[in-house]
Order: sequence, then C-alpha cells, then structure tokens
Amino acid sequence: MDIHRTFAEVVFWEEGRLRHHGRVDMTRSGLEGFGRNLRKDDEIVVEATGNAMSVVRVLSPFVARVIVANPMQVKAIAHARIKTDKIDAGVLAQLQASGFLPEVWVPDDRTERLRRLVARRNQAVRHRTRVKNEVHAILQAHLVPKCPHADLFNKRGRDWLTRQTVPDDERAAIARHMREIDRLADDLADLDGDIAKDLVDDADVQRLLTIAGVNAVVAAGIVAAIGDVSRFHEPQKLVSYFGLNPRVRQSGLGIAQYGRISKHGRSHARGLLVEAAWAASKAPGPLRAFFLRIRNRRGHQVAAVATARKLAVLIWPLLTKKQDYLWLRPSLVAAKRRQLELKAGAPSEKGKGRRGAAYAYNLKALRTREREGSEQAEKAYEHVMRHWRPQGARTKRRTDATSEERQ
Repeated sequence: MDIHRTFAEVVFWEEGRLRHHGRVDMTRSGLEGFGRNLRKDDEIVVEATGNAMSVVRVLSPFVARVIVANPMQVKAIAHARIKTDKIDAGVLAQLQASGFLPEVWVPDDRTERLRRLVARRNQAVRHRTRVKNEVHAILQAHLVPKCPHADLFNKRGRDWLTRQTVPDDERAAIARHMREIDRLADDLADLDGDIAKDLVDDADVQRLLTIAGVNAVVAAGIVAAIGDVSRFHEPQKLVSYFGLNPRVRQSGLGIAQYGRISKHGRSHARGLLVEAAWAASKAPGPLRAFFLRIRNRRGHQVAAVATARKLAVLIWPLLTKKQDYLWLRPSLVAAKRRQLELKAGAPSEKGKGRRGAAYAYNLKALRTREREGSEQAEKAYEHVMRHWRPQGARTKRRTDATSEERQ
C-alpha cells in the first residue's frame, strides 16, 4: 500500500505477479472494509509516514502482519526514474516477496503513547525558545543592555524589564510574548505530569536515573526512543540507532576514512544524550574524566558528542542486564526519583515530620562524602587511561624491544 493523506494505492503480489487493486479511502471505515476482503495469512506493507501507525492498528486484526518499511532505505522507490503510486506500491510488494524489505520496528501502544508525549513536550520547549528569542531580539533592536539577573523571564528579570525604555508597540509585543511563555509553562507542567505518571514505576527509567547527568526528561526520551532494548544485539547497534556512529568511507584496498557522526536515527533522543553529556561533564565521575580527556585534544563540542556516544554505550548493558550504574550517588538518585514522583502527583511530605529516602540529599556531610567517592572514581579512570595503550601499540613496543635486545 502506498498511503497518502486521503487515499492509498493498493497492489497485490500473487503467485509471482503484481495485480493492481485500486485505491482505498484513508478513513477507518474505508480501511476496515478493505481489511474484511483480505485473508488471515496475508501480509500488508506500508511505508513509514505520519499516518502509518493508524493504518497498522486498523488493519492488524484482519491479516497475519502489517509491515512498516523504512523509507530511507527503500532506494528502489526514492531513486526511480518512473515514479507513480502504483509503481511504488508494486516495489514494496516485490521487496517483501523477495525478502529484501528493510523493516521498521513497530512499537506497542504504551511506547507509542510515550513517544507522542515526549514529541509534544519537545515541540512546546522549542516554541517557548522561539518566543524568548523574539523578546531578546526586541531588546537588542532598541539597544537595551543585557539583563543583570540570571534569567530574564523570572520575577526579578521581569521587574527589571518593566523599567527599560522601549516604544509602546514593542512593550505590548513583549507583554504578549510573556503571556505566551506563561501559557507554555503550564502546558509543559501538564505534559511533565502525564509523562511522569506513565514512567514513575518504570524499571528502565529508574536505572537510567542512576547515571550522572540523566534527569527524568532525558530518561523518558531515551526509553521512549528505545522501546524494546532486546532488538539491539550489541551497544554499537544502539549507537547507530541514535546516529552517534561516525561515517565511514572505504573502497577496494583504500584506507577507511572516518568522518563526523552520521546523524541518521532518532534526532530528539540524540539531542537529549548530548544534553545529558554536558550535565555529566560538570559532575564528578568517570564520565567527566572522559569528557575532559577528549576536550583537551579535540575541543568542547567534540567532547560533548563523544560523551553522548559513551552514554549510549553505557545505557545498553544497564537496560539489557537490569543493573544500576556502578558509580551512582544514592542520595542524588533518591532526589531524582522523588522529583519524578512529585510530578506524577504524589503528595508532598513537607511539614509532616516524616523523612523519606530523598531527605539524605539535604545533608551536606553525606553529599560531600558521596562526591568524594565519585572524585576517587574519576581519578582512578584517569590513572587507567593514562597508562592504557591500544593492543597494536603494546605489541609494536614489545616487538621493538625484542629487536633492540637482539641487536
């Protein structure tokens, strides 16, 4: 099926031949009527588009399986000289019949709902950023100096903003933008609550929170993107899924040329990993030591992306083996988990005389002791990497030393 907004072009593959069926209306009743005429052992192939998952849900009860093809890898359609809906549908049928169709993993209902919530939150954050940039642009256009406070949009920043000299129409525009920012803040709070309710008891999210730099937002985005971690057989598969693997070009006897990261995959999850990498670079531990080691050789930006890749490699065994991060800080992890519970609607215990697991994070002596433990782990990692050499380099030195002894 080559699906569009209002119709789908259908082609059947039967006994080695293609048969054109015609068009099917892209409505629930139209798809259900089409599904009733199919056999239980039939297979349906569609390309991944905006409404593909709805087609999967409607037609799945009528056939053996509904397969979603990866449009980025179906080169026969993308680079065809003659391209029509009928030909595109026929190519999908032929690729599936020959066993060469690149499939896309179809998430379950819970994972699909979580992906929608994470995507809507991302859209709200990007919209809020655009509105804030418009306020900054107005101030810059009228030579207003930089806000002396940490945030222009908190109470102190807004009080400072009201005392600045700008034209009346610009002041009205700033007021409209401020109302939009407040509305988006309410929307983000609602979305955070919905995400927290779905994930407050999720074991994978609880494990990811043990990693330095990973908060509830990052953990939710990563879990939503991964879905079933068992479909990734090794860490490098997960790295490639996030688009954090380097481009490689090699032909014949030539040397392989490695370039920048591919950026093919879940772009939002990749951005969350980079965000977590920047946070991890400020927290004591092996991840900060890794960041600093790369930064000294390649700069901040490369170090952040390399640390994001390291996080992806780290996430795979944690989720696969059901283990927590080895160098976790218990009081900090308890505070993260409590914050997630509060967003999910758990009642606050303040003023009730009861101390939960997150209270330990308020004890400065305990925080200092945990931080010292993380700093020791960071120094141990630095010591190991300072004396580490690739296997080929060790073999070469040993060979050179043997040659000198013989001479």
